[in-house]
Amino acid sequence: MRTHAIKRKSRADGRVPGEWALPVTAAVNGVGTGMYVPFTLVFFHAVTGLSFTVVGAVLTATGLAGIALLPLAGAAVDRHGAKRVLYALYGVRVAGFALYPFAHSLGAFAVVALVTAAADRAFPAAQQSLIGEVAHGAGRDRLQASTRALQNAGSGAGALLATLVVSVLGHAGYSYAAWGNALSFAFAALLLRPLRPAPPAGEAPGTHRAGAGYRLVLADRPFLVVTGANFLNALSYSALAVLFPLFMVEWLHGPSVLTGAAFTVNTVLCAVAGVGVGAWVRRTGARRTRAAALGGALFAAAFAAQIVLGTVRPHSPGVLGGALAAVVVVYTLGELIHSPASQVLAVEAAPEAVRGRYLAAYQMSWSLAKAVAPSLFTALLALDGRAPWAVLVLTSAVAAALLIRTERRLPAQALRPLPTTVTHGGPPTSGPVPGPAFGPVPGPAPLSAPAASLVPSPVPAGPEGNRP
Repeated sequence: MRTHAIKRKSRADGRVPGEWALPVTAAVNGVGTGMYVPFTLVFFHAVTGLSFTVVGAVLTATGLAGIALLPLAGAAVDRHGAKRVLYALYGVRVAGFALYPFAHSLGAFAVVALVTAAADRAFPAAQQSLIGEVAHGAGRDRLQASTRALQNAGSGAGALLATLVVSVLGHAGYSYAAWGNALSFAFAALLLRPLRPAPPAGEAPGTHRAGAGYRLVLADRPFLVVTGANFLNALSYSALAVLFPLFMVEWLHGPSVLTGAAFTVNTVLCAVAGVGVGAWVRRTGARRTRAAALGGALFAAAFAAQIVLGTVRPHSPGVLGGALAAVVVVYTLGELIHSPASQVLAVEAAPEAVRGRYLAAYQMSWSLAKAVAPSLFTALLALDGRAPWAVLVLTSAVAAALLIRTERRLPAQALRPLPTTVTHGGPPTSGPVPGPAFGPVPGPAPLSAPAASLVPSPVPAGPEGNRP
């Protein structure tokens, strides 16, 4: 009886026992990832001995193949649960990075890179699914913000640690960094053990999961619009890593040290201000669609400032550095507002029984943007240094418009957390949304027949016809 009371209480206040494991695990995972991401080509060239050209070609091919395997990961999450899938993905990543220093031949490197890329591409979708399983309502927004903040902090620490290891040990330091990355993934997997996801109320584990396919996702037009809008915004996330350094060197002819400074400012702000900005957005009561759109608007403002900067081209390093710092601050604020809102929007818009498939489809928007961005940005930069920023202003504006336009067709709990009440002897239920300062929440469109069949029949719909 005490255990059931604790579970009901945890679901009511948006917290579950052991939920601390998710952000802490994300921090440890970030340390490992940060040890190789900032200098990926150099890292893999050093640990495998293959040329930069070969390494780049293999990473591109295996990255695209990893995207193709995302649907399998989504189906696995729905069938076996997100936590089990995360354990499997951690195991693959541990093995992959432990083997990289021994993969000196092209064939061996391609095999290890393929399985590791597949695990890396699938990991965010499984992690978001786990957040959906262990938290509810505003708890998902809070957990998403804290997880992202600590992951950013871990990535920054990992990059510094790798730099230290390589500077002390020289060429051999890359191999030790690979093994350190493998250990970080193993440790992160162990940290997940206290987390105990509960099955959705009124639904036995595995119910409806085996038979539901991706046809349901493809038939959900509002979710596809949200996914398409995220693809446009995901291009903005690639701008700092891919476009900014080229713009700095090739167009502004500024010192390369400013690129490192921009990354540092972005990483520190994400780690320090992420939780606070997320809490501020939740306190305003803003719809998640509007918050994501606001983040996109801030992206557009930062990119428009880059166009101005690319037109003026200040020669003074001090003026250039100050202007770029202001741009990065605006960009980072947009990232801190957009990321939690957009991620939780996708989690909440997905029916619980096929959440893994939904989030695997959503993750494709991130992966495809990451794959498209380098060629798109370099081609536009060859025309004019301001051209890629102009395209990004347009994509950010279109994404914001799509999110606002489709919000009336999304479930109400996807837009804002619904208040939860606990009844004696039963699971929590969602009540009507009180009148917030930002206006009434639009009612969702009726569920399609396949989606409606996924809702457990013993649990009645809420007063506005929403999924409970």
